[in-house]
Amino acid sequence: MSMSISSKQSKTSYIPATDDDLTEMLGVIGADNVDELFNKQIPESARFDAELNLPKGLSEQEVTTLLEKMAAENRSLKELVCFLGAGIYDHYVPAVVESVISKPEFVTTYTPYQAEASQGLLQSIYEYQSLVCDLTGMEVSNASLYDGGTAVSEAALMASSVTGRTKVLVSQAVHPNYRAV
Repeated sequence: MSMSISSKQSKTSYIPATDDDLTEMLGVIGADNVDELFNKQIPESARFDAELNLPKGLSEQEVTTLLEKMAAENRSLKELVCFLGAGIYDHYVPAVVESVISKPEFVTTYTPYQAEASQGLLQSIYEYQSLVCDLTGMEVSNASLYDGGTAVSEAALMASSVTGRTKVLVSQAVHPNYRAV
């Protein structure tokens, strides 16, 4: 069987396979070329063989300008009433928050097991937990390194462990997605 690859496919494809790779794969499945493979699998009524009538492509800068112009036609949440947030509506986030949360040592879902490699993070967690205990008068606090739902479940488990109780009271003010955990 003679193998050939459609010139249209091999020159415009974004599949990172060489012509030799494609020829070998086509041989394994028993097709002479990519077009034959698609013709066997896709009914003629579902095929579109004409050229698409699309406008000329835009550069990144042109796309950015176009999208900014389109976005300017929208009204922002600063102008409208918005009820997204399950009770946490218009609130101020200090600029320092972005700086702190984007630090690589805080952007992780992993517990810092190697104390020598993450002493600063462990120290900041300890300081935070100590401050929360001082502010609330609680004996213990937890600083989860995970998402809000995980933090709620960790807090519930910790409360149950400390008190020996099997039920945990969760405020309606807690985000519904977190209460569902």
